[in-house]
Amino acid sequence: MKLKLIGLFAIVLALVVVALSQQPPDAPAPPPPAHQGPQHPPQPPRPPDPIGQNLFPPELIMQNRQALGLSEEQKAAIKDELMKASARFNDLNWQMQDEMETMANLTRGTTVDEQRVLAQLDKILNIEREVKRTQISLSIRLKNKLTAEQQTQLQQLQQQMQPRPPIPR
Repeated sequence: MKLKLIGLFAIVLALVVVALSQQPPDAPAPPPPAHQGPQHPPQPPRPPDPIGQNLFPPELIMQNRQALGLSEEQKAAIKDELMKASARFNDLNWQMQDEMETMANLTRGTTVDEQRVLAQLDKILNIEREVKRTQISLSIRLKNKLTAEQQTQLQQLQQQMQPRPPIPR
């Protein structure tokens, strides 16, 4: 039971990470309160995500499966891909926790061995790289399960979800 909960958590975490990495930034923050201090010029809007424009978050596909008209075969294939990715994310999560614990132990003392800490950092970064690689791989596999028409529908849905810039007055 505990393993199932961990697996479910890993799926949800993976879906959230993929979704956040593909969604445009939130609406601009409200202006800071009027007080004395340095004023920062407004930041230009970020350019669109070239990868996120072409791939689809798994939850977008699943939330719109009826509108997309997914076949039973497509649903089964997508579910299979999600289960495989979930198992991989679960494994990577365990690895990350182990390596982070090791990192914490390496940095605990009054003096720190820089070379060992940097070597440990490389292990952690490699796991993070594998997480991102798995996320992109999942998105590619899901896209390849969709027809051209379904992909067009999802692109339209993504465009509708993007915040519109305010109209100058």
